Amino acid sequence: MSPPLATAALDNGKILILIALVVLPIAAIAFAGAGKALKDLGKGPFAIEQELPAPLDLGGGSGPPVSPAVREAEVRQMLEAKSYRRVQRGEAPLDIEAEVERMLAAPEPGAGIGMDAQLREEVRQLVVARNERRMRRGQEPLDVEAEIGRQLADLQNLGQ
Repeated sequence: MSPPLATAALDNGKILILIALVVLPIAAIAFAGAGKALKDLGKGPFAIEQELPAPLDLGGGSGPPVSPAVREAEVRQMLEAKSYRRVQRGEAPLDIEAEVERMLAAPEPGAGIGMDAQLREEVRQLVVARNERRMRRGQEPLDVEAEIGRQLADLQNLGQ
């Protein structure tokens, strides 16, 4: 006679349930013990440890003051690269000395953002368009020149 277990027919559903009941506790124990291994992943004697770069200062503050010689050297280097690219495109090279002088020259007093004619014209167009919308809604139009001056002053003080 055959043993009683051999005579019992096991179908696929019962086998799957039996495997799940045996494997699930084992998997849970293995998963709980893997936490330390996951924290140590990428660390060790051969790992490359790098410090993260310092966050960017977006508070509007500038960096430490740069000496005039360093500033001139950087401007000259930038202009030489620009001139080289122009020559490679077949254009005339820049007069580097004249450009360095022009870029390092002190700005004229009052030559701020309000003196840029193209920007002033663009702001004028926006103010005129805003006035047209205001008049269509039945509101009183703004003084164009005063509004242009106010918006340019706001733009100039934007970074402060």
